[in-house]
Amino acid sequence: MLIVDGANVVGSVPDGWWRDRRGAAERLRDLLAAREGDEEIVLVVEGAARGVESVPGVRVDPAPGSGDDRIVQLVAARAGRDCVVVTADRGLRTRLRAYGVRCVGPRTVRPAG
Repeated sequence: MLIVDGANVVGSVPDGWWRDRRGAAERLRDLLAAREGDEEIVLVVEGAARGVESVPGVRVDPAPGSGDDRIVQLVAARAGRDCVVVTADRGLRTRLRAYGVRCVGPRTVRPAG
């Protein structure tokens, strides 16, 4: 499973995402859906992006509160199973260490610039 910290990945490129957070999350979702492979992809969204719908290949998980808290919940529920989290958030990465998941940066799924 690939879990993507939507707010963190969207915020990794200063392309005007702050003017339309929902639209930025939809563009990220569509970029993820176009990836090759058979991995399960979960895009965790929060705030103004909560209304983004799932599409084939990407399940959108709207965090009821903090996106980081929701990611930790998802990882905890998969304890012992393969999972990769896409985030540059150091605090979240620290929280996830206890679960032994691999964390990768936003450029793994989204080119810079």
